Amino acid sequence: MDETDIIQGALQCGNCGGQRAYDPGTRALKCDSCGTPHPIEVDPNEDPTEEFHYHPDMPHTEQQIMSPQESHTCETCGGSVVFVGRALSERCSYCDGPMVRTGRDQRFEALGMVPFHVDETTAQEWVMHWIGRRIAAPSNLKSIVEKGRVAGLYVPFFTFDSDEAIDYWARYRTGGKNSTTRSVKGKMNIRFDDLLAPASPHITPLIRDGILHDFRPHTLRPYDAGYLAGFAAEHHHVSVPQGLASLESDKKLLIRNKIQRKYSGKKLFNIGYKTHTTGIHYRRILLPVWILHYSYGGKPMKVVVCGLHGRTFGERPFSRVKLAGYSALMSAAAIAVGWLWGAGGLL
Repeated sequence: MDETDIIQGALQCGNCGGQRAYDPGTRALKCDSCGTPHPIEVDPNEDPTEEFHYHPDMPHTEQQIMSPQESHTCETCGGSVVFVGRALSERCSYCDGPMVRTGRDQRFEALGMVPFHVDETTAQEWVMHWIGRRIAAPSNLKSIVEKGRVAGLYVPFFTFDSDEAIDYWARYRTGGKNSTTRSVKGKMNIRFDDLLAPASPHITPLIRDGILHDFRPHTLRPYDAGYLAGFAAEHHHVSVPQGLASLESDKKLLIRNKIQRKYSGKKLFNIGYKTHTTGIHYRRILLPVWILHYSYGGKPMKVVVCGLHGRTFGERPFSRVKLAGYSALMSAAAIAVGWLWGAGGLL
C-alpha cells in the first residue's frame, strides 16, 4: 500500500465506510465508527534501519520528491506540516499559530519512522502527572492545562554515525597554594553511533529533549503513510550538510567530555582539539511527539510528551506567593540550624 493509495481512499473502512486513523494501542488503522482494525502492511524486504554513506568532498546525489499531500504553513513560526485523514487542523502543531494551505512541495524521502506507541489519552495523563509534580506552581495551573490543545506530530530527524580521529591539548593545575600549571596532549578515536539531529528549524530544544533519550534503532519501521493517518507530520526539507552542521555543538560537547574523562581527577581547562571525520552515515526518519499547548497570563507555553515511552518535558509558570513562602521557610530553617549550631558550641 503506497502513500497515494492511502490518501485517496485506503483510510475508508471496508466494513462500514467510516474513517480510519492510526491507533497506537493496536498499532493498526482503526475505524472511528465501528472500531474495526486494519493492519498496516509494509514491504518485508524494506529495511528501515539502512544507513546511507555521505562524503563531504564528493557530490551528494540525494534527490527530492514531490509530496502527494498539500502542506499547511504556520503564519506565526513558519512551520510546515501535512495532515493525513481526520487530523486536519487550523492550528500549528509546533506553536499553535494559525495555518494556511500552501500547496504541494518538494521533500526528501524518509525511509524509516517510529509509529506512536503512546495514545492521546495517555499523553494527557502524563502531562497532568508532570504538572502535578511542579513545585511552586500556581493553584489554577492544573485546571488551565486540562483545557489545553493536544497535537500529535511526527517530527523529522537524522541519525548520524561518524568516526573521529582526534588530536587534543589541554591544561590543568596541580598542588594547593603554590599550584603549578601543566599541559597535556594526546590522540584518541571516537565512534559516534546514531546521534540524533533535528531535520527542521522548528524542532525546539524542548521537543528534541522530549524524544532524544527514548529512540532505539530497532524500533524503526518502514515509512508508510498509514502511520500518519490521524496525525500531522513535517517532512524532511533539510539537506544532509545542514543536518551535520546542526549536530556540531553536540559533538563538541561530547568530545570535550570524553577528553575530560580520560583525565579523571584533574579539572582540565583551555581544552582544544582537531578532529578528522570519516565514515559518515545517515538516516532520515520521523519520530512521534505529543505537544500540549496552553496559555498562562497571556504567555503561550507547551508541554511535550515523547510518543515512544511518555517522557515529559515542558514550560510552566511559577507562583510568586509560593516562591516567597518557600524562600521564607528556607531562611527560617537556615536561621534555626545556625542557632542550634551556635547553641551547641556554647554548651
